[in-house]
Amino acid sequence: MYIFAANIRNIYELFRTFAPLNNEIMGLLSKLFGRKTDETQQKTGGMEDFMTLIRVYFQAVMAADLGITNLAAMPDLRMFKATLHVPTQNNKLGLAEKSRCKKMLMGLYGMDENFTKEIDQSIRKRCKKPQDIQAYMIQFSAFSQDLMMLTGNLMKFKLRVPSFFKKAIYSMTEKTVNDIFNKNDYSDAGVMKTVVAIRQYDQKLGFSQQWVTDFVYRVVMLAKKEKRPAEANTK
Repeated sequence: MYIFAANIRNIYELFRTFAPLNNEIMGLLSKLFGRKTDETQQKTGGMEDFMTLIRVYFQAVMAADLGITNLAAMPDLRMFKATLHVPTQNNKLGLAEKSRCKKMLMGLYGMDENFTKEIDQSIRKRCKKPQDIQAYMIQFSAFSQDLMMLTGNLMKFKLRVPSFFKKAIYSMTEKTVNDIFNKNDYSDAGVMKTVVAIRQYDQKLGFSQQWVTDFVYRVVMLAKKEKRPAEANTK
């Protein structure tokens, strides 16, 4: 019982601190877009909400696949379930929550069926028991942090392209991600080291280049939509 309780606490702490876009990365993107990071600037349907839904979806899949019933181990899922009053389906935690979250990711952010399907497949293949969750989440956290930090570094001022040039931004994102996965002649040793780390993490997680491109593109577009201080002050 003590070991199980300790595992639950470990999983809870991991999810509580798990944030693919941590403060350092948020700061980097904010500088690139010419504004300060401020929680008061966040709005419904924004980047923070997107990342929260990603965490909720991860937790719902894990709960459904592994038969986890203790919501204490799934803080984001617990908040999502309570706030939206999602009823438990067939006495199994995660099923209804996963479906509801999936609809929100598709409706609010335009993520397609393949995006969530790849998450399902990745978790199903790599999390066979509750003890596997910790290693998986550590890998994904490191992967997403390195990925967004490196993407911001490589794209630099390309991120200043106005948001209505969606196709151009997507193409630039797609090329950057393709370079991260396939280019081997980076002159900066630090960049090459991060590239290798990202590739290694991705081999363990099993996400396709397409999934990574869609993930990065959506985060970039949401980051670009965040209000600048000057804009907020004029209202």
